[in-house]
Amino acid sequence: MSRFIIAFLLIGLVAGSVYYFVLRPTEVVPPVATEEIKIDEPATKGKKKKAKFKNTLPMIDSLAIHKEERELMVFSHHQLARTYHVSLGPFPLGPKECEGDGKTPEGNYFINAKNPASIYHKNLGVSYPNSEDADRARALGKRPGGDIKIHGLPLGCEGYKQKYLAKDWTAGCIALTNKEIDELYERVKVGAPVVITP
Repeated sequence: MSRFIIAFLLIGLVAGSVYYFVLRPTEVVPPVATEEIKIDEPATKGKKKKAKFKNTLPMIDSLAIHKEERELMVFSHHQLARTYHVSLGPFPLGPKECEGDGKTPEGNYFINAKNPASIYHKNLGVSYPNSEDADRARALGKRPGGDIKIHGLPLGCEGYKQKYLAKDWTAGCIALTNKEIDELYERVKVGAPVVITP
């Protein structure tokens, strides 16, 4: 009888061990985070709101660009309202002769368009070529070109404005900072005369 009890106990012990160590279902415990989990916040949260741009420039009725001085002067009621430093084409000396020469034109023009979605922030179109420009290019057997603008910096380059202002980098256009073209864009109407001198 005692052998039967001992055998029964041994079988129970073995069966219990097999169940406990092999067959028993185990609970999966998720790993405990050891670092703080950061949830992405909306991009606007915590950032300071930019102060609304306040434009103090009066309405502009004419513009004058002096290439040698790299100056754009704007006038309101025949009075100088503001002077801006500008960058020009890489070969600024002399009038523009043809398409692709890298020169900024010289002559009498007017603002012929306004583009708020330019690849150079915003732009004001200049009515180049005039009849003299077209004749000059024709005499050379070339096309005069076009798309001369007063514009801001290339999109995404506002942080490099000092680099851009330090040199002539356009393809023949007249470049300002983005803040300056914002200011001017609001105050210049299509049709305003533009005089560009050497």
